[in-house]
Amino acid sequence: MKLIKVGVGVLNQTPMAWESNKANILGAVEWARRERITVLCLPELCITGYGLEDAFHSPHVTQVAAEILAEIAVETKGVVVSLGLPIIYRNALYNAACLIADRRILGFTPKRHLAADGLYYEPRWFRPWPEGVVRSITIAGRDYPIGDVYFECGGVKIGFEICEDAWVAKRPGATLSARGVDIILNPSASHFAFGKSDIRRRFVLEGSRSFGVTYLYSNLLGNESGRAIYDGGGLIASAGQLLAAGPRFTFTEFLVTSAVVDINATRLLQMRTGSYAPDLEEDESGCVRVNFSFPSRDPVPRRPKVSSWEISRHHKEEEFSRAVALGLIDYLRKSRAHGFAVSLSGGADSSAVACLVASMVRLALQDLGLEALLKKLEHIPEIDRARTANEIVHLLLTCVYQSTENSSERTREAAREVATSIGAQYLEFDVDAMCKSYVTLVSKSVGRELTWERDDVALQNIQARARGPGIWLLANLGNLLLLPTSNRSEAAVGYATMDGDTCGCLDPIGGIDKAFLRSWLRWLETDGPEGVDPIPQLSLVNNQAPTAELRPASATQTDEDDLMPYGVLDAIERAAIRDKKSPLDVFKLMRSQFDYPKDQLGQWIEKFFKLWCRNQWKRERYAPSFHLDDENLDPKTWCRFPILSGNYERELSELRAYLQGRPPGS
Repeated sequence: MKLIKVGVGVLNQTPMAWESNKANILGAVEWARRERITVLCLPELCITGYGLEDAFHSPHVTQVAAEILAEIAVETKGVVVSLGLPIIYRNALYNAACLIADRRILGFTPKRHLAADGLYYEPRWFRPWPEGVVRSITIAGRDYPIGDVYFECGGVKIGFEICEDAWVAKRPGATLSARGVDIILNPSASHFAFGKSDIRRRFVLEGSRSFGVTYLYSNLLGNESGRAIYDGGGLIASAGQLLAAGPRFTFTEFLVTSAVVDINATRLLQMRTGSYAPDLEEDESGCVRVNFSFPSRDPVPRRPKVSSWEISRHHKEEEFSRAVALGLIDYLRKSRAHGFAVSLSGGADSSAVACLVASMVRLALQDLGLEALLKKLEHIPEIDRARTANEIVHLLLTCVYQSTENSSERTREAAREVATSIGAQYLEFDVDAMCKSYVTLVSKSVGRELTWERDDVALQNIQARARGPGIWLLANLGNLLLLPTSNRSEAAVGYATMDGDTCGCLDPIGGIDKAFLRSWLRWLETDGPEGVDPIPQLSLVNNQAPTAELRPASATQTDEDDLMPYGVLDAIERAAIRDKKSPLDVFKLMRSQFDYPKDQLGQWIEKFFKLWCRNQWKRERYAPSFHLDDENLDPKTWCRFPILSGNYERELSELRAYLQGRPPGS
C-alpha cells in the first residue's frame, strides 16, 4: 500500500480582503500540517476571492495576488497545496490553480471550461485555456510552466479539474486518467442552490470511479460578495467510494476535511479496468516533476459523517434556514453593520424575515459556541455582554409594527408575539397621521377629495410608503441593515410598493416563492431546524390569510384575491419565466396541473404576463437577494428581461382565441 493523507479546505473569503483571505489560507495550511495532511486542495480563486466582478480587470489585482501567493508559498513546508488566483498571460486573464510543494511553486493550470450561465459570467473576465497547450510564464523574475500541465510529486501524479471543468461532458479528468494521474484536485467556487450538493457528490464519486483516481473537491464557504452563498461541503472520494464529506453551512472561517487514501488501490483499479487506455503517444512534456517525501501512514477506516438534517424529509426547509443564516451573518460582519431592522406587519413575509435573523443567531451559536460567536461579531457595541441566544437577538434585531387605520388588532398581536418570542426589540409606530397628511396635501393640490372608488391603488401605496422614512431613520440611528420583506412571487407581478415593503438593502426572501415561504413558516412553528426550538407563536401568522391591510377592513382584502392563488402564481412563473413557455403553452400546462375553470386560468395567465412585463422596472430596483435556486428573478445576475417590451400582445391574443375556440390570428 502507498498511503497518503489528503485534505480539502473550505474557506470563507471576501473579494480583495487580502489579509483575511491569506489568514484563512494559512490557517488551513497549518491545520493540514498539524493533522499530518500532505496534499491539501483549497478553493478556486481563494487568494483574491471569486466575486470580484469587473475588478478582475484591475492590473493591481493580479499583481497583489502574485505577491500573496509568494507569501503563502514560504509557509508550506512539508505540504503540497493548491491555490487559486487570476493570472495574466499575453494580455489575457486566466482563472488558474497553482500547485505548491514544500515551499516551491511548481506551475499553473488555467481553467479549461468557463462557467457562463446563471450567476456566472466568467467569460466576461477570463479566457479558456486550450487543451494540450503548455507555455512558460515569468513571475517575479522566475519562469514557471503554465497550461495543460500536471504534476508528479514524489512519484504521485496530481492534476486539476477546476469547478466547471467537472460539470461538462468532456471532462479534463479523462485525459488526466490516461496520463496515469493518481489524484485529481477540484478547487471550486460552487454557489448554493437547493439540491445542488447531490449533483456535486455524484460527479465526485463518478469521477473517482470512472477515472480510477482519488478525487478531492474543495469549495468556498459563506456569503462571499453579497448575493451568492457558498455552502462548503468538501468531498474526498477514491475508486468510487466516498471517504469523507465535510459539513455544509458551517460558520467557521475555514475548515479542513481529511482522509487516508491508498494510491496503489486506484492504480490497481485502472489496471483492472478493461476500458482503461493509457495515452502512449503523450510525451509527458506537460508533466512537472519534483522531489517530495510522503511520510508513512497507517490506514484509517472512515465512514463519512452526514448530519441527520441532510437526510430528513424536511431537507429543503433545513437548507433554506441554514443558507440564509450563513448569508445574513456574513453580510452583517463584512458590512460592519450593528444589526438588522424589520418593519414587522404581522404577516408571513415580515415574520419570515425576523425569524430568519433569530435562526441565524441560534444556528451560529450551536455551531460555534458563545465565545466564538461573540468574537465573530466583536465589532458590534455591547455584544460581549450577551450570554444567551435571546440576548444576542435583542441586540441585533429591532422590529417595528407600523399601524394605520386599516391595520387590525390581529396583525398587531401577531407581530408583537412573534417579535417577543424570538427575543427581538419590539416597537410600534402609528403612521396614520402621516398618511392622512399626504392625502390632504395632494387633495388640495388636485382640487378634489381622493376616494377608494377612484384612487384605490394610490391610497394603498401611500400607506406602505409612509412606513419607509421612520424605519429608515431607526436603521440609520443604530447602523442597522434594513431588511425588505418582499418575496419572489410578488416580485414576478410587481405586487409590492416601491419605497414601501421594498425599502432596505438586503432582501433575505427575495429569491424564494410565497408558497414555499408559507410552508416553511408552518414547519418553523412546529419543528424548526435541527437543534433549534420551534416558534409556536407563528400560529398567529399561519392561521390568517395573507393580506396587505392597505384597504379599509370592510373590503376584506387578501393577497390571493388581489392576484390569484399563490400555488397557481408560482407554477405560472416557473413555466413562463424559468421554462420560457408562451402564454398558450402555459395555459395547456396549467390545465393539466390545476382543477380551475379554463376561463379563470386564462384570466390568471393573462394577468401574470401583463404584470410581469409592466413591472420589470421594479425588479431592476429591488434590493439584492440571496440566490437560493435556479428560478431566481434577479435581473442583475440571473433573469434578464427588457424594461420596455411588446407585452406579449400577440401571444396573449392567441391565448384568447384558443379559449374562445377561434383559430389563431382570427
